[in-house]
Amino acid sequence: MPRIFLSPSTQEYNPYVIGGNEEYYMNLLADAMIPYLNASNIQYSRNNPNLTAAAAVAQANRGRYDLYVALHSNAAPPAFEGQLRGPDVYYYPTSVQGRRAAQIIANGLREIYPDPDLVHTRTSTQLIEVRGPSAPAVLIEIAYHDNEQDANWIADNIDEIAENLVASIADFLGVSFYAPSPLGSGIVTTRSGRLNVRSAPSTSSAVIPIPRSLMVRVPASLSSVTRTARSPISPLKSPCAARVFIFCVASTAFDTISRRNIS
Repeated sequence: MPRIFLSPSTQEYNPYVIGGNEEYYMNLLADAMIPYLNASNIQYSRNNPNLTAAAAVAQANRGRYDLYVALHSNAAPPAFEGQLRGPDVYYYPTSVQGRRAAQIIANGLREIYPDPDLVHTRTSTQLIEVRGPSAPAVLIEIAYHDNEQDANWIADNIDEIAENLVASIADFLGVSFYAPSPLGSGIVTTRSGRLNVRSAPSTSSAVIPIPRSLMVRVPASLSSVTRTARSPISPLKSPCAARVFIFCVASTAFDTISRRNIS
């Protein structure tokens, strides 16, 4: 199962022009990402908000991660205060996988940011959260918190940004993206053989032990599957959502909506 390190800003001293601060909004964003990570079976660890970015990098380097994701918002130099807008996604210049992650994330953000032309990928050898991690790393400046339009966009779109980022992370990791949704239930009756119930909506997921019975009631999560890709050459255009239960009878998987063989 893929694993990421999530590092929302600890910079409470960076005020938003609309009130609040960078640490507050970036931790709101990280909180909103977690249900999407869980639904998509992406494991994560998270930094300590009371420590520094350097401490977060050191914490991440003690583990094994497929991607380090730093969440920040930006501020213009004093001469341009309040005048700049747009997301920037940073990566280390010699990191091939960092560059790929940054491109995928930037392509995703172009789908939701009001002016896609203002979304950029940039390199840095100075930012500790892109040069320090042993894993591929990106530092995402979501938008400018000293610009009223950008600050309001962040505050008003926390969940949409969270969903967008996790969909891009899933694309980078090569796993399916699933949106969280309320629990449902399904009933399958077998005529012969055994019923295999998987731990996740995939025929490669682990089988959950169940009692021997011809009829088994199985609580399951209804998840929305985004089937389109966000690779640099194929940015996300219009996600196609499908709600599915996956059951396995013997070795064959079925979609319980259409009843067609999908294995």
